[in-house]
Amino acid sequence: MATLAAAAVRHARALARVSSPQSTANLIHKRGLAGAADHHGPPKVNCWQDPMSPSKWKEEHFVLVSLSGWALLISGGYKFFTRGKGKDEKLAEASQ
Repeated sequence: MATLAAAAVRHARALARVSSPQSTANLIHKRGLAGAADHHGPPKVNCWQDPMSPSKWKEEHFVLVSLSGWALLISGGYKFFTRGKGKDEKLAEASQ
């Protein structure tokens, strides 16, 4: 019975602490320095504003330019190494 009374007293004290206006200020979370305006390093620019320094580009611009370059390199290499094969087949069909 004493443990039940002690538990009730602890519960009442906890409710009193939470409901008092002074302790609600302690429950509000403050973000501190986690704001979005806290930049690390120099500001990033668009790729067309400074095209000769990729280290200053925004990350999404760097990804788009890199993927476009790889696509051009692969498609250009494919066309370069397979350029004569399609013409020979068309010429052979036309001569028959």
